[in-house]
Amino acid sequence: MQTHSAQSPTCEPQLAITLCGVRFPNPTVLASGILGLSEQVFVRLAQAGVGGITTKSCSLKPRAGWPNPTIVNWGEGLINAIGLSNPGVEVMVEEIRAAKKLLAPYGVPIIASIFANTIYDFGVLARYISEAEPDLIEVNISCPNLDAQHEEMFSSNAYVSAQVTRTVKRNTNRPVVMKLSPNVEDIATIAISVANAGADAICAINSLGPGLVLDIETARPVLANGTGGVSGPAIRPIAVRCVRDICQALKRAGLQTPVIGTGGVTTARDAIEMILVGATCVGIGSAVYRGLSAFGEVTAGIVDYMNRHDYRCVEEFRGRALR
Repeated sequence: MQTHSAQSPTCEPQLAITLCGVRFPNPTVLASGILGLSEQVFVRLAQAGVGGITTKSCSLKPRAGWPNPTIVNWGEGLINAIGLSNPGVEVMVEEIRAAKKLLAPYGVPIIASIFANTIYDFGVLARYISEAEPDLIEVNISCPNLDAQHEEMFSSNAYVSAQVTRTVKRNTNRPVVMKLSPNVEDIATIAISVANAGADAICAINSLGPGLVLDIETARPVLANGTGGVSGPAIRPIAVRCVRDICQALKRAGLQTPVIGTGGVTTARDAIEMILVGATCVGIGSAVYRGLSAFGEVTAGIVDYMNRHDYRCVEEFRGRALR
């Protein structure tokens, strides 16, 4: 006769989450602009335990970006002025197609990131990038609107942000993620505007700044462009506050738009903090410069946290700090 142990077997916490109907094996996502697209990079990321991959932001035409140096580690994080360099949407479509085949065995989804100079071009880009069938499309509205009389981000204005959202939604059947900037007076208002305009998800935040780091021996900026966006651990408290404000505002408005929390996440503790204030996924960017092991270390730490608190899935502690 078969006997059963009096003790139930220990159940491993479930890290998998669903974002806009897309399954991610865990809540970690490679943030946009950190790594280039290549077969080797994609496979290494998947083997390192990444939950999802966001591509570098692409434009309609190839863009050279700024000359080196474009990224500098200033001690408490990174400062960069890459200039949105990319090979253009035609090349990106082919790279995403190839990447999807490589990542299929790992179940790792791809988020295609796009940026444009005009609202109309955002629609055109969305239509082109959709041909690659990415799992989601990230719309970077945190870059300057170069066609405006005064250089400003699309995300600095709630009405303009909503217009971009509607334009992209009309031109794709893929879930749309709107990426917001912390360099605004009220990021929650911008979030509500894009959610009401049809955004399927929100990514917050992009880099802070611009900031300036000098070479004191030459009295010149260390970046070729002079100033640049600030990222890394130093901006994490701001990112956490922004994600909390957005999630609270969405909840008050009766909206269930999920949020990808990004900004300075380097450890499991940082990722858990983002989830506690309501994030569904957690973007990891600057931490990748210490190695791709960051993803495995973060997920292992989340599992340890869930075991200590008897959480069976990520959903059980998501938004706990908002209750």
